[in-house]
Amino acid sequence: MIWKISMHLTSMVFLLLLSIVCSFSSVLMMSMNVSCVIEWEFCFVNSCSMVMSLIFDWISLLFSSFVLLISSMVLFYSGGYMGGDKSFNRFMYLVLAFVLSMMLLIVSPNLVSILLGWDGLGLVSYALVIYYQNEKSANSGMLTVLSNRVGDVAMLLSIGLMLTLGGWNFVFYCPHMEDSSMVLLKSLVVIAGMTKSAQIPFSAWLPAAMAAPTPVSALVHSSTLVTAGVYLLIRFSPSLVDSSVSSFLLIISCLTMFMAGLGANFEYDLKKIIALSTLSQLGVMMSILSLGAQDLAFFHLLTHALFKALLFMCAGVIIHNVKDYQDIRHMGGLVKSMPLTMSMMTLSNLALCGMPFMAGFYSKDLVLEVAFMSNINLIAFLLYGLATGLTVCYTFRLIFYSISGDYNVGSLSSISDSSILMTSPMLVLSIGAVVGGASLSWTLFPESYMICLSFWLKSLVMVVSLLGGLVGYVLNIMNVNYSLKSTVNFPVVCFAGSMWFLPHLSGFMTSNYSLKVGNYFEKSFDSGWFEHMGGQGAYGLMIEKSTYLEMCQNKTLKICLKTLVVWVVVLLLLVK
Repeated sequence: MIWKISMHLTSMVFLLLLSIVCSFSSVLMMSMNVSCVIEWEFCFVNSCSMVMSLIFDWISLLFSSFVLLISSMVLFYSGGYMGGDKSFNRFMYLVLAFVLSMMLLIVSPNLVSILLGWDGLGLVSYALVIYYQNEKSANSGMLTVLSNRVGDVAMLLSIGLMLTLGGWNFVFYCPHMEDSSMVLLKSLVVIAGMTKSAQIPFSAWLPAAMAAPTPVSALVHSSTLVTAGVYLLIRFSPSLVDSSVSSFLLIISCLTMFMAGLGANFEYDLKKIIALSTLSQLGVMMSILSLGAQDLAFFHLLTHALFKALLFMCAGVIIHNVKDYQDIRHMGGLVKSMPLTMSMMTLSNLALCGMPFMAGFYSKDLVLEVAFMSNINLIAFLLYGLATGLTVCYTFRLIFYSISGDYNVGSLSSISDSSILMTSPMLVLSIGAVVGGASLSWTLFPESYMICLSFWLKSLVMVVSLLGGLVGYVLNIMNVNYSLKSTVNFPVVCFAGSMWFLPHLSGFMTSNYSLKVGNYFEKSFDSGWFEHMGGQGAYGLMIEKSTYLEMCQNKTLKICLKTLVVWVVVLLLLVK
């Protein structure tokens, strides 16, 4: 046990020091307006150079500092949450491999080298989702890895298409990819980003990934796996301006955040509600990115990482204390026994809603106002407003079930938030959830945005948020005190609460289509014709022909020797 504690403490301190170094380097590079690109050419094929590239600019270093900070807090938190696990060492190695893959993805401006971190995230995330080794984890892991493989294939195809540009350093080529012939390449990159960030129709794997341990969920949903797609599109953003691909991405992202907010209001699993809130915020990032404001998408990405990691950690403490219950209907009145945890959970929930002067307010309010000021159609405008109201609605619903009401978890052992290993990193992140938004706003935007909106559009975000909170709280009071009305419109409730049947469709496509078709192709081609006409067939053919040639050569040698003997005898007879 001592070795376990020392291991996670050592890893936490090392990552925290790296985070401090990256943050100072980022501020220094931002103030000096410089960046550093390191390239090592190791191959040159057909006038196309294969290079290993690393980019160190303020974007990569600032994002790396946030990833390392949250990872260090998660590792420290895991010492309390996973301390009694027999496979704690394996868990630590997997988390460290996960962080290493994310760091490789962040500092890679090359599509070939970024594929190492991209595939590393997919592989290690599968190992973390199936960590508990039960049937539910196995199904969730299979859905996660197969959904992400679609993005991997799109990434491989984009690597092949980018060969025509003479290299894979997309940081250099993106400003020159406005030609219509590059639409397919940009579409493949957008599909790759959509799969990692779980946009429609690839949204089913994100709630399913909740089968992983809660510290992993805090890391995955804040700054690593799901943000990899957003970060990739931020890097590709100069080529997405004013194109049909960006219009498609806008509609998909708006539908995603509306679908996630609607589904969260019908969900009772604590971790799935928070996962759907992550999905909704990813839709916000993708939508503002499609409108050309990549700096705002990056800003919201960083602020979201702070309060979402805190929210998952608070959920983990609650689940750990109520003996692995995740149904919010079995909670209630926890503020009496867990005041510190519930205070920080309320803090992170308010930051998620965009409460003024919290971290989420500075980014989310700015994102919505810039979106309202942009040239968007009525459908996107309505989806923005509805998604904002639904966010506040399910947030107040979560607060209602967990904090207010009577103590509802039954006769369990003592419940408290006295674990220092779990509450200490939560306190650090709570500071970021309060002052992180203002600090990043002053750092990233020294010159303020010029927002030209009418009074009713300017106040629309606050009005919609207040209405959403009021409706959510009133509906939940009615749900507790009055008879159940959802059975009257059960088909509508079932459709809205099941993410528009995307999990069922994804499971059907995975089990009944992808795996069966893949098995057929494996038997027919990999183990069939390709085996017969490929390696084994060529080997057998070469053995057969070489044996024939050997026989011919052996017989020819015998004939030559016999002929030589005959000629020698004839010559001897003639000489005599």
